[in-house]
Amino acid sequence: MPERALVARVAQLREDIARYDRAYYQLDAPLIPDAEYDVLYRELQALEQAHPELLRADSPTQRVGAAPLSAFAAVRHRVPMLSLETETGASLDGAREFDQRVRSRLGLEEADPAVQYQAELKFDGLAISLRYEHGALVCGATRGDGETGEDVTANVRTIRSVPLRLDGIPPPLLEVRGEVVMLRADFERFNARQRAQGKATLVNPRNGAAGSIRQLDPRLAAQRPLRFFAYGWGEIDGWSDQPETQHGMLDAFAAFGLPVSTQRAVGAGAAFLADFHARVAAQRDALAFDIDGVVYKVDRLALQRELGFRNREPVWAMAHKYPAQERSTRVVAIDVQVGRTGRLTPVAKLEPVFVGGVTVTNATLHNADEVARKDVRVGDLVIVRRAGDVIPEVVGVVPGSRRGDGAAFDLYARLGGRCPVCGSAIERAEGEADWRCTGGLYCSAQRKQAILHYASRRAMDIEGLGERLVDQLVDRALVEHLPDIYALDQTGLLTLERMGDKSAANVLAAIDASKHTTLARFVYALGIRHVGEATAKELARHFGSLDALLAADAQAFEQVSDVGPVVAASIALFFAQPHNREVIAQLRAAGVTFPEQAVAHVQQTLAGRSFVLTGTLPRLTRDEARARIEAAGGKVTGSVSKKTDYVVVGAEAGSKLERARELGLKLLDETQLLALLDAG
Repeated sequence: MPERALVARVAQLREDIARYDRAYYQLDAPLIPDAEYDVLYRELQALEQAHPELLRADSPTQRVGAAPLSAFAAVRHRVPMLSLETETGASLDGAREFDQRVRSRLGLEEADPAVQYQAELKFDGLAISLRYEHGALVCGATRGDGETGEDVTANVRTIRSVPLRLDGIPPPLLEVRGEVVMLRADFERFNARQRAQGKATLVNPRNGAAGSIRQLDPRLAAQRPLRFFAYGWGEIDGWSDQPETQHGMLDAFAAFGLPVSTQRAVGAGAAFLADFHARVAAQRDALAFDIDGVVYKVDRLALQRELGFRNREPVWAMAHKYPAQERSTRVVAIDVQVGRTGRLTPVAKLEPVFVGGVTVTNATLHNADEVARKDVRVGDLVIVRRAGDVIPEVVGVVPGSRRGDGAAFDLYARLGGRCPVCGSAIERAEGEADWRCTGGLYCSAQRKQAILHYASRRAMDIEGLGERLVDQLVDRALVEHLPDIYALDQTGLLTLERMGDKSAANVLAAIDASKHTTLARFVYALGIRHVGEATAKELARHFGSLDALLAADAQAFEQVSDVGPVVAASIALFFAQPHNREVIAQLRAAGVTFPEQAVAHVQQTLAGRSFVLTGTLPRLTRDEARARIEAAGGKVTGSVSKKTDYVVVGAEAGSKLERARELGLKLLDETQLLALLDAG
């Protein structure tokens, strides 16, 4: 890069990062996601390291964040709150490279023992420092720029997980450092309450935590559901028996009554770090709170002191991030999709962006009310979130990013009150957020989805009847209604693309096999609104036969376990529609049957008993075991609790087995489970 261009690029990076720092740390209004900030920061850091003559004392790389707001009293950290070196790649090579750097700095040879580390979660919240004197909380401060933070003691005191006085005999002076976060469930409940009251909602848990701690009115902070987790320390004085390890310090914190995450581990070498990174990645979406990575720390404090710091970052620690779950991109259009139940969902068409490990071009806007609440318009720069297998969604619009004066999105006006697929009228029931197409199976969009749902594995399980085949069957008018599936023949299938004799024969065999199913699967396959797999099983268990279901009314459906008035009304409406009853009659005429008498006979065997499955059973698959238990009236849940009656244990059982033993629950192997089932 030419010298003039290099100087200009460094100056531009400093200006941009300073602006983003101010928006994030002072205004609680981040302009870009963390992943994009990290890219800019690392670029500036690399340019300054390659060209030391360009390094200046006021560069963002020479400090952690920004100056505090003047509305809060300044608190100078006697031990600076520094940031960690961050590895932003998803590759596990980051863990191995960190271990190699540590070993090299310590002068260890290949034959020397592995270094012991503590691995822990990297919380996605707001870092704060808590100062305890003689066991009493005297000050809470934000990190600020690492040297000087803000006094937020009054707000910290509103966090119920922060002890106002420590247990036991703590040292005369203990400065604890950790993260303030919002649990996902708390965040959702808070936003639901805000929406019900017509108030502003929070964009995400991290912004909610940061904004809450920096409220000028502690009464407002007290209304926010905040949690605190301790993970480090600053100034300490008078601790005569201070632990010698990182994990020992956190254990001591827990003994003092400080909240410490239990999701941490101690082990040796790079393989341990890589394994921890992979295990937490698999659990990430199931955690109660957001994280954006894991942190590796040399466990022995003496080695931490020996390793010291480099470029204001500790050599003995590293943050290893996961792929970003939030990124920003532009909305190029807003389309409307029709679901299998007729639900109309606005979908943002996006400039491609890599988020959550994949390239995203579409993101849901949920419903018309959500589009209006977030005020998303074509051309807006929006924050997109994708976590695990969850459908990408638009979280909100980046403040100040709007180009021009794009019109607000109006779903009804946009569609002219008609379904974009079949032209049927759309309607929205009173009190509901979703618009729906009234076309039913007449609507080809719903028809295709209805067939796919009917053929899905947990419904009628027609293998081979996938999306591509269903598209052709519907588009060529070979299947217009569900019963038409059973009228398909070899001749018709062979006219389709990529369909040979063997493939056609396999599809027809799967269709024929689906005729012999269970009542629960059949009810679920019908695609009744609000009726999922669990509700379908309860209906089958309660009524025992299809004829009994067809004869029931809403009041009768309300007597079914876990069925309330809304679901009961939906089921009653479905079975009251003449065209639905005609479809069911045609399916039965086509040969679809289910062992109704068998369902009625076994329903009492394990009624009211709760089971949890863990590990791999010798003969039964997880689905087969679940089906046998539920057919006998039992319930299978995913978590162990005091209400669990039996835990069925197979090979390589995990934490559920440990929890069951702690609670003293009854354990069964496969043989004992089968004996229990046969006893009925």
